[in-house]
Amino acid sequence: MELTVALPVYDGPLDLLLGLIEKNKVNIFDIPIVTITDQYLDYVRQMDREDLSVMSEFMVMAAELIAIKCKMLLPAEVDEEGEEIDPRADLVARLIEYKTYKYMSYELKDRMKEAEKSFYKPDTTPPEVKKFRPAVDPADLIGDLTLKKLHEVFNAVVRRQADRVDPIRSSFGTIKQEEVRLSERLVFVADYAKEHGRFSFSDLLMKRRGRINMIVTFLAVLELMKYGIIEASQEEIAGDILIQAVEGADMDSVDIESDFEGAS
Repeated sequence: MELTVALPVYDGPLDLLLGLIEKNKVNIFDIPIVTITDQYLDYVRQMDREDLSVMSEFMVMAAELIAIKCKMLLPAEVDEEGEEIDPRADLVARLIEYKTYKYMSYELKDRMKEAEKSFYKPDTTPPEVKKFRPAVDPADLIGDLTLKKLHEVFNAVVRRQADRVDPIRSSFGTIKQEEVRLSERLVFVADYAKEHGRFSFSDLLMKRRGRINMIVTFLAVLELMKYGIIEASQEEIAGDILIQAVEGADMDSVDIESDFEGAS
């Protein structure tokens, strides 16, 4: 017995086809093209024909359905790999894409309705409260990060640098490193943290080659942690140390160069 479906007004031919599939409760990947085409044509015959632009869209889809229906009656075509080509495949792909966007629009509409219930007031925090900065406790900044873990990362980077040494060229002679001042590295690390926000400890050490540079950079990181300008964390055991600038920290308020004048 043929199922009779009473259809409302649809937004377009794909919406009509999707409605027919859902009303008939059929698998979208195995559309009974004969039944769906007959019901689609019945709906098109009942449409108001005054709006030709809308009517033409439905007529184009009707022609496509009839073409698919004819192909289904003919012997199946095969592709280069010998598999049968389903004449409905392109239509099914378009229906699935349309259904995806349709239900996404429902979700966005629901979220918009929920957003209408939210209200916000302007920030009325007094300037004195905004300027307040609690005292920095180095223990809180360091957290579970220990000197042992920092030492392990430092040794790993040193070994990585040693592995890069060319055994042949290194025997040509000794290249003397330029003197590295702790005050200069403090300024460099502070500016680097201010510019990048969050970065790994190993990446920072790789910015300047040489053992002396790495040692002084390591000391600069510890000093800046003590000042409360940067903080360090470790997401997993034996993982890289992550360094980031402390939010709200005023790096310009610390006169690093004068405090460490003459340090190296």
